Amino acid sequence: MQLTFLGTRSSSDRFNARHRRHSALLIEGPRGRVMIDCGSDWLEELPQLAPDALLLTHAHTDHSAGLARGAPCPVYATAEAWQSLLEYPLADRRQLATGQRLTVNGLLVEAMPLHHSLRAPAVGLRMQADSTCLFYAPDVAALAEPAAALQGVDLYIGDGSALDETLLRREQGLPCGHAPIPDQLQWCHEAGVSSMIITHCGEAIIADEETVCHQLAAAAAALNIDLIIAHDGLRRELC
Repeated sequence: MQLTFLGTRSSSDRFNARHRRHSALLIEGPRGRVMIDCGSDWLEELPQLAPDALLLTHAHTDHSAGLARGAPCPVYATAEAWQSLLEYPLADRRQLATGQRLTVNGLLVEAMPLHHSLRAPAVGLRMQADSTCLFYAPDVAALAEPAAALQGVDLYIGDGSALDETLLRREQGLPCGHAPIPDQLQWCHEAGVSSMIITHCGEAIIADEETVCHQLAAAAAALNIDLIIAHDGLRRELC
């Protein structure tokens, strides 16, 4: 199974050569190519990418607006996300229900509840192919069920929007926004996840990635976690 980080930028207006396009992930295996999220940056590119299936974590435009002209494949999203995407001309809409496992082109997928936005509820995607299990949460303030989400996970791919709590808030008593990267490292440590990749990179990473990388490397090493910051085009082979 091969991962390609097609894009690694958050919704921030700032970008650079390493983080130019909205975060999107392509998973390629023997049974097809599955794309996760499709922000407005991908509107013109989607026909050429031609994935066999597309999964959405939520309906914010930096994750879904690339579908405004349709899609060349089935699209999986939660009922809440579909309510925000009624005007998109998508011929093959499929339901992604939390807690329900389904197989998408050889990839076993389970949508896990998390907190991010009340207006555009998001899910994390727990995915397994062969013996490798990964968890993808590019927008997350908190995991609703940390143990269930991360148990047995080999690789956590998380939210790089914030280094501290400046992008966290509470609405109706629930955490919203973006969890600091150090908090996500702690989640991984507590769950026994040994590898973490940061995507959905925010302004701090875009402005000075080298300094941020040194800071995070020290924090990750203290927790015995292998950490890297993804960039557009990064590829990783998984067993």
